[in-house]
Amino acid sequence: MNAQALMPRKPVPALNVPLTTGGRFVLGAHPGERFDLIVFYRGLHCPICAKYLMELERLAPEFNKRGVQVIAVSSDDQERGLAMADKVHATALQFGYGLTMASARQWGLYISESRGKTSIGLEEPALFSEPGVFLVRPDGTLYYGAVQTMPFARPQFADLLGAVDFVIANDYPARGEYPNSL
Repeated sequence: MNAQALMPRKPVPALNVPLTTGGRFVLGAHPGERFDLIVFYRGLHCPICAKYLMELERLAPEFNKRGVQVIAVSSDDQERGLAMADKVHATALQFGYGLTMASARQWGLYISESRGKTSIGLEEPALFSEPGVFLVRPDGTLYYGAVQTMPFARPQFADLLGAVDFVIANDYPARGEYPNSL
């Protein structure tokens, strides 16, 4: 069973992961001016993740110009996290690694079990989280969230960038905050 869904305008769970460049990413310690964009990905074994993160790397400077700090996070160990950062030629995108399954669950991410080697010949970890994309306000509250059970058909970063422009221009509030008491 997946964890309780996160609610817009409510605090998100803690996130504290080591970075491939050294140091740690601690959500809220040094937030982006407008948002932190947290992209949870499956891991080095996922060729769809690599392609997806290459696009995020390309657009990261545009997000940064708009006051959005960007990080990609997986449950991979340091070696695999470094390999993914290298694979996507990361210069603008931060990579966090070592996400625990307990933390993944707190974020409402789906968890998958290994099915062996992937189409690119890499072994899947025993357990790993499926994708999730979140925009978190500097005050630590959820603005936007999308989680998936599969690596396919993810939110597109160009669309999200356009949405950030709209949000900034119109001071658009987070939506979906009505409590689940129906």
